Amino acid sequence: MKADIHPDYHEITIVMTDGESFKSRSTYGKAGDSLRLDVDPKSHPAWTGGNHRLIDTGGQLARFNRRFQGIGLKKS
Repeated sequence: MKADIHPDYHEITIVMTDGESFKSRSTYGKAGDSLRLDVDPKSHPAWTGGNHRLIDTGGQLARFNRRFQGIGLKKS
C-alpha cells in the first residue's frame, strides 16, 4: 500500500434531526467534529410511511403538478 494517500479515519458525533446523538467513525471533518443531519430515518417519508407533507421548494412541486395534472388513471 502507498503511504499517505488514505484519509484520516476518526470518531465523530452524529446528531439526528430530533437532537439525539451517537458516536461513529468517519473520514468527515476532524476528530471530535459533529455532523448534523437534515434528513434521517425518523423524519424522511420513505421510512416514516409518507405521512409528512412535501415542502414546495422554489415552486418545483407546483410546477410538477401543473405539468402532469392530466396524466393518471382514467376512471371508468
